[in-house]
Amino acid sequence: MKASLPFVIMNITSQPYKRGIYCQDESISYPVKQDTITNVTLAVVTITCTIIIISSGEAYLVYSKKIHSNSTFNQYVSAIYKVLGAFLFGGAVSQSLTDLAKYTIGRPRPYFLTVCAPRVCKGYVASINCTGIPSAVTEARLSFYSGHSSFGMYCMLFLAFYVQARLNAKWARLLRPTIQFFLVAFAVYVGYTRVSDYKHHWSDVLVGLLQGALIAILTVRYVSNSFKVRTFPQCSSPETAENEERKPSLHSNEAEQNNHIGFSGTV
Repeated sequence: MKASLPFVIMNITSQPYKRGIYCQDESISYPVKQDTITNVTLAVVTITCTIIIISSGEAYLVYSKKIHSNSTFNQYVSAIYKVLGAFLFGGAVSQSLTDLAKYTIGRPRPYFLTVCAPRVCKGYVASINCTGIPSAVTEARLSFYSGHSSFGMYCMLFLAFYVQARLNAKWARLLRPTIQFFLVAFAVYVGYTRVSDYKHHWSDVLVGLLQGALIAILTVRYVSNSFKVRTFPQCSSPETAENEERKPSLHSNEAEQNNHIGFSGTV
């Protein structure tokens, strides 16, 4: 995934950090392989599917009056905007941090020496003279860390949180964790392919997965208001609200009926 603003700016105005290498380093001497999951495939599966699922889910819930918005604007547009807006914001943050780290660290990919094709290389070389295609050599210096893994984990985990918040019917108690398992499993599989395709080192993939998960959690927790817990409805007086706050157990059954994270049906 290479559509974020920092990536475009850095690709035009600067080059990644060129660190020295050991010519006998086998970890950067692997052959070049085709991507098992290309950028287009990842974008279609993550972004497109997430937008379609969230838009359809929010539209259905508004139509069935299971959720409502306090906005005076169109209820459907308002509900979809609040969820998708947070999703796109978090995705932009995740990808921007990935691109920033890649250009700052400049870690060679596992196939770096193959595309670099140096004329002479022995021992440690602080500045290697590559004879390969310059654009390919530049791309081969952007291993840290896996953008596929980070963005894939972010999208799938955000969607898993959405399923947890919205798919709250009694008949979905087993369906919900099943869907969540396959979402997270796909993100992990993307990470595995980056290692098997020699595009990233295993540590790059691990960091990417952790960053994607962290950004998804922070986005759901602090950016999107569609996942927040409403402990009690509007009260007629401050004294009533204080009494309700002191007795959260009175509303535990109601929260359980909605979903496991206490979604109240208001966005």
